[in-house]
Amino acid sequence: MKIRVYYEDTDVGGVVYYANYLKFCERARSDMFFKKGMSPHNDNEFFVVKHVDADYIKSAVFADELSVTCELIEKKAASIIVYQEVLRDGEVLFTGKFKLAYLKDFKPHRIPKELINVFS
Repeated sequence: MKIRVYYEDTDVGGVVYYANYLKFCERARSDMFFKKGMSPHNDNEFFVVKHVDADYIKSAVFADELSVTCELIEKKAASIIVYQEVLRDGEVLFTGKFKLAYLKDFKPHRIPKELINVFS
């Protein structure tokens, strides 16, 4: 997914604020669903972030065009782990490992196969 860095994404120095890398990754995961005509949130079933390991390598700045990738690296009955990168012109700026738990009625639930396929 391509993302343009807007002024609102940056601090006073024009550098992307650290929390926005997490937002960029969330947008990319949602976009994977949208591209398949699906929604990441259906009534009372959805993924939530349970844990994040984040590594901030280099800074993105105002007006950059970024690419965000997402790769499924582990799956269990009610959770998955995805690896994501934020890149600028092929250079890695941020990496993150996200553990996503699948909930139904706010309780852990087996992930439907069609949702796993979104990440494959």
